[in-house]
Amino acid sequence: MISVEQLTVEFGGSPLFDEISFLVNPKDRIALVGKNGAGKTTLLKIFSGKQTPTKGRITIPKDLSIGYLPQHMIHNEGTTVMQEAEKAFEHITELQTEIERISQELSERTDYESDDYHRLIDKLTHDNELLQIVGSGNFYAEIEKTLLGLGFLRTDFDRQCSEFSGGWRMRIELAKILLLRPDVLLLDEPTNHLDIESIQWLENFLITCGSAIVLVSHDRAFIDAVTTRTIEISLGKIYDYNVNYSKYVQLRIERHDQQVRAYENQQKLIQETEEFIDRFRSKATKAVQVQSRIKQLNKLERLEVDLEDNSRLSLKFPPAVHSGIIPVEVEHLSKAYGSHLVLDNVGMIINRGEKVAFVGKNGEGKSTLVKCIMGEIEYSGKMKLGHNVKIGYFAQNQASLLDESKTVFETIDYVAVGDIRTKIRDILGAFMFGGEASDKKVQVLSGGERSRLAMIRLLLEPVNLLILDEPTNHLDMRSKDVLKEAIKAFDGTVIVVSHDREFLDGLVTKVYEFGNKKVREHLGGIYDFLQYKKMDSLRELEISNSLKAASETVEKVASENKLSYEARKEQNRKIRKAEKEVEDVEKQIATYESDLEAMNKQLELPEYASDSDFIMSYQKKQRELEHKMYEWEILSEEVEKLKAEVK
Repeated sequence: MISVEQLTVEFGGSPLFDEISFLVNPKDRIALVGKNGAGKTTLLKIFSGKQTPTKGRITIPKDLSIGYLPQHMIHNEGTTVMQEAEKAFEHITELQTEIERISQELSERTDYESDDYHRLIDKLTHDNELLQIVGSGNFYAEIEKTLLGLGFLRTDFDRQCSEFSGGWRMRIELAKILLLRPDVLLLDEPTNHLDIESIQWLENFLITCGSAIVLVSHDRAFIDAVTTRTIEISLGKIYDYNVNYSKYVQLRIERHDQQVRAYENQQKLIQETEEFIDRFRSKATKAVQVQSRIKQLNKLERLEVDLEDNSRLSLKFPPAVHSGIIPVEVEHLSKAYGSHLVLDNVGMIINRGEKVAFVGKNGEGKSTLVKCIMGEIEYSGKMKLGHNVKIGYFAQNQASLLDESKTVFETIDYVAVGDIRTKIRDILGAFMFGGEASDKKVQVLSGGERSRLAMIRLLLEPVNLLILDEPTNHLDMRSKDVLKEAIKAFDGTVIVVSHDREFLDGLVTKVYEFGNKKVREHLGGIYDFLQYKKMDSLRELEISNSLKAASETVEKVASENKLSYEARKEQNRKIRKAEKEVEDVEKQIATYESDLEAMNKQLELPEYASDSDFIMSYQKKQRELEHKMYEWEILSEEVEKLKAEVK
């Protein structure tokens, strides 16, 4: 589908990519990995047409649709959430408008034998066929399903986009892209603003959507679940692994070891050659050999080794005095913003040394309870902090509190005490501030860099209660590992508000679930909670659906008389018509399935498997089948609804 040939990108004369080549195939699910600054985002921008390479060629078929979600973007103003999501279906509304225009023109013309009239008829036929393919059904149900999956409430649909935070507006943009069902999805850190439930929904969507995916993410569990191929960008080159991230890590270690051995052997060769040149440079009898060795050195392609081996680097919190046995005790706490109740009569006890997670959808009260613990807002009920509790707090706005006049190094040196001061450069390197980056002024740092710097500063302060609100959003995997190990070794108490399952795994021993204004305690790790929650939510769903159905039946009986004979007759006519529509769609589905089965057999043959036009036709047929399946689902629900009204 997408062919990259000898691609080179230079910034200020230095190559970011140096003649890289690879192919993105249909249904590939690729993780782009590499150090910050390696060029992952740049490559996505080139694929999306927002940036051009210095040299080389990218071949993208004209009819290939691409959906691109950047890390940062300018959002549209003046629209509601629903109106913005509807833009994903503008091509349908535009097609419907064009069909209406042509139909109106044909009804007014009388030159039935003219070429122009026949051209309009052909155009109308083509547009109607195209409308059948792309789907003219009720796409609002699909919009609703997607928005709900990404964490929105139905009451949010008519709210202005400008009322939402940047993270929620990014979700709106993600919803639009997913609704477009493009052939290729380019996603740059899509989970940064999602909670755990929304991430799980997105995982399932991406695994089953049928689009090719090129993904940049620091959420290890997410990319492990979604991707099946890993492309590493390192020192201007790419290394392509046909495995998921976890298996890539193992292969990467093996490759790094080979790289180090090759580098060491080459350095030994260079040293021996230089010694030979120095020893015999002045001897005329050795002039030919010396010149030969000099040419040999000049032609030698110098090997480089990516990344220093910092696998043993560890970071420990400075020791702090013990707090009381119960650092945090909450009883009958409630909090409302005006008439909007966020927390209702919640309680919890967090013991000294416990590491707990606050999880739940955004807006369910996690940050509100943290603010109550911090004493930043008023509430009703009891909140008691234990004896001698000293809190270290990391929040998203923490970065804005840094002194902009200081350098990165000075910011950390200011709070570091004891032996840790001798390791400041190593610590900064672990968090992507190595080399000259440590001498940058805070005022020139990006938002992500400031967040990382604020995190480092917090790690060095002597506290006994750590409260971390989404601490991993701007950290790469290596930095997250350093942070995770530091927290595991911390002998104080920790509260982590996070959506990063891999980060929480093995770190927390208790999970507090926020939802429906309540807080529910779950003993065990994050994956114990997720497994339990999945089972539990299914039971709750069945119960709630049963109760809802029963309630609706009682209300219907109480509020409506039985249908009259004529009304029942008309209702039965509607049912027969709806059943006929279901039957027609079922026949179409059977035809699509039969066609796809035949095409699957053809794909086993090399000449078809390598035919891009055939593959595009195959994918188009799959999308048509998906649309018909969705249409069948809607029509079947309509039949059941009509039958229920007769009873």
